[in-house]
Amino acid sequence: MRIALMYLRLFFKVPFLIYRIGRYGKTEDKFVNHLEAFNYIKKWTTIVNRAGRVTIAAEGKENLPDSDGFIMFCNHQGLFDVLAFLEACPKPFAFIAKIEVANVILLKQIIAALGSYPLDRENLRQAMGVINSVAADVKKGKNFIIFPEGTRCPTRNAMGDFKGGSFKSATKAKCPIVPCALIDAHKPFDVMSIKAVTVKLRFLPPIYHHEYEGMKTVEIADMVKERIAVAMKEMLEE
Repeated sequence: MRIALMYLRLFFKVPFLIYRIGRYGKTEDKFVNHLEAFNYIKKWTTIVNRAGRVTIAAEGKENLPDSDGFIMFCNHQGLFDVLAFLEACPKPFAFIAKIEVANVILLKQIIAALGSYPLDRENLRQAMGVINSVAADVKKGKNFIIFPEGTRCPTRNAMGDFKGGSFKSATKAKCPIVPCALIDAHKPFDVMSIKAVTVKLRFLPPIYHHEYEGMKTVEIADMVKERIAVAMKEMLEE
């Protein structure tokens, strides 16, 4: 219902939006136009969220590393999650999307424009290729967001298991890990309502390479999940 509301309110602008974002995705050098594409998509994401009566309450932006080349890891609540980050995150980033949404109109263009990667969880070779590509991009100064649960948690404002393999890109890149916590991000698209809703997002202090060096990826996953769980509990009690 909310997606329909967003579409109806921006009906005449959607075709141009798809066209413009699509042009960014066809640029040969993704790094040159990454910031420009991100800023354009960020501006329109904020407009789209307002049209859908969604407010993003973000905190902890000061925790983001000063230098680019980090990966944010967040609990996965729903289809709206990336839109919350696109509006709230002050630094450009790309993301990993499941292969099933890679050809959805507009999402397809955004994935290409931001230099994001579709992931086929059933294809081990393709998945390893994505992990290596993300690590290489991060080493060059690109930021990413990854949802280590791999799928949406069916229990709202709770978390499923964090998959250790999700952290391989970070260990390969030896980059800062930024835990992030989302609350009520399932409400915009996964609840049949168009009532005004506030989505909470908190950026937690980064975990630098020297803090997780030598740890197994499953141990890193547990550590990050624990920090997010603490933040979620605090956010729910506010």
